[in-house]
Amino acid sequence: MTTIIETINEKVILGDDKGVTSCVERALAEGITASTILSSALIPPMSEVGRRFENGEYFVPEMLMAARAMKAGLKPLKPILAKSQIEPLGRVAIGTVKGDLHDIGKNLVAIMLEGSGLEVIDLGVDVSPAQFVNAVHSGIDIVALSTLLTTTMPQMKAVVETLAGAGLRDRVKVMVGGAPVTQAFAEEIGADAYGKDAGAATRLAKQFLGIP
Repeated sequence: MTTIIETINEKVILGDDKGVTSCVERALAEGITASTILSSALIPPMSEVGRRFENGEYFVPEMLMAARAMKAGLKPLKPILAKSQIEPLGRVAIGTVKGDLHDIGKNLVAIMLEGSGLEVIDLGVDVSPAQFVNAVHSGIDIVALSTLLTTTMPQMKAVVETLAGAGLRDRVKVMVGGAPVTQAFAEEIGADAYGKDAGAATRLAKQFLGIP
């Protein structure tokens, strides 16, 4: 017999937002705690979605549908989680670097990170090195940098150097990604990781934070 937790898992993977909401409300009514629903029913399926995306089984539309379903399920839990002061599994500041206004890839990574139980501070686009530094001061574990333009790739290096100059480089992990970015470039500028897509970026972030 399928449990309510297993049903929520399946509905998140299928992107059934209304079904997820209904089942989450039912789980709460049955006495299952909000933290259990979050950790057992909402976060695990997003890891599966990320795996399917990396393997080419899922594409951007399926990933967005699953993320929307996960967020729908999270909505009735948020007030309860806030009252119980449940801490996020980690905090990530993400943004498109200065000079670049593209945000589709950045937004997709942010959705996947949030779907994995991380708190995401989205700094938006055209973000200066100083803005990333200010975010780290507020208690960030990971800085995620995105760009779609080869002309703004040097801004990623500028962020790494600015963090170092502020004495913050050892406090955070720096992840980079975007169409023109490569593993070699990430190593060249001193970043900690290169995420080739949203699934890979999420998996790497979880590794840094010790999340299964």
